[in-house]
Amino acid sequence: MKFARSTVSALVLAGLAGATACAQDNAAETEAPSYTLEDVEAAPDAWREADPENLMVMETTKGRIIIEILPEAAPAHATQFRTIASEGKWDGTPFHRVIDDFMAQGGDIRAMNGEGSGLPNVNGEFTFRAMPAEMNMNVIGPIDTATQGLYMGFPMATQAQFLAELTGDASVERWVPHCPGIVSTARTNDPNSANSQFFLMRHQADHLDKQYTAWGRVVDGFEVVRAIKHGPGGSGTPISNPDRLERAHMVSDLPEGERPQVYVQRTDTEEWTARLAAADEAETDICDVMRVPAVVSE
Repeated sequence: MKFARSTVSALVLAGLAGATACAQDNAAETEAPSYTLEDVEAAPDAWREADPENLMVMETTKGRIIIEILPEAAPAHATQFRTIASEGKWDGTPFHRVIDDFMAQGGDIRAMNGEGSGLPNVNGEFTFRAMPAEMNMNVIGPIDTATQGLYMGFPMATQAQFLAELTGDASVERWVPHCPGIVSTARTNDPNSANSQFFLMRHQADHLDKQYTAWGRVVDGFEVVRAIKHGPGGSGTPISNPDRLERAHMVSDLPEGERPQVYVQRTDTEEWTARLAAADEAETDICDVMRVPAVVSE
């Protein structure tokens, strides 16, 4: 059991020096400007309401984190982690490995109950195929050659759109980069060994892209992610009296009258097109673009 946890963690930490270097002075690590429900009501076309089926709440000892899942990017992982949250199997698990300038890892159910999640492992979904005409991104740079942008508020990396004309399925390869606030999946050296462990990105880590499955984004509570107690040195473990995931649940599992409503700023607007054009001029990485704001209505 200890070996399995160490193996997963060691691989997540591979290339840590590079992650630390990428993390410095990252503009996306600061919270987006604050908005309220009044702002949403004043400009409803600039916002979208997140689907409760794709909203996960993590109540931690440091506070609440709300995650929006992107099933298009990793459908099997989305199903796995929805099930784990709905069945309460994460409840009480510690954030057992946390590195201050990298990530916070948790979800080791086996270490808590000796049995694990009871679910099969999930094959890696490091990238996915998308038809540009059906999955429109607002991009940095010219539409035909752009390799980064935003989709539904998620940072997105992509093969150039013109390549879709050369493929048999009219699609290109895409993936969610490991920007601050992204939720991804721990595994062993077997790429198809993901099960219950996840990690919350505290900083950017490009070296994890296309090697670990990213499936969600923190839309509320990024300051909580950054406040989770970290371990010593570069290893992030052991942690004395670690913070815990006290309860996780899907918003869709709550009675309708008890569900928080989450509104995410749309990124297919003129405002965001202008921001991404400025990012192109400045040769800015998508992880350095301002985090897409969200408003939570209790």
